[in-house]
Amino acid sequence: MLSLIKRNFIYLTDEAFVTLYKSLAGCHLEYANSVWNPHRQGLIKDLEKVQMRAKLVLTVKNLTYIERLLQLKLPTLKYKRLRGDIIEVFKILTYKYDTNVTFSFEKHQDCRTRGII
Repeated sequence: MLSLIKRNFIYLTDEAFVTLYKSLAGCHLEYANSVWNPHRQGLIKDLEKVQMRAKLVLTVKNLTYIERLLQLKLPTLKYKRLRGDIIEVFKILTYKYDTNVTFSFEKHQDCRTRGII
């Protein structure tokens, strides 16, 4: 997808690149995030390398990866996966899903932690 963007667009502004990246490339990287969430560092780095290669905007071409993300206002893929996991847990705990289909967590009503009375 990055090659497709590079081949068809000669000069991209920051806003145009972010729009194209989110709609064409980002969705492939985030596909089935709730099912397949890599936990090994090698797999996480392989996914991040795809986003690291996205240097198609001339104004951010010479910046580091983190500086590019900050300037383009894009989060890391690891952050997106963590945010998605937190949202799913919230939906399960607040019964947003059908309880006949999903499992439910049992919530403890007491305020003790680690066995301290």
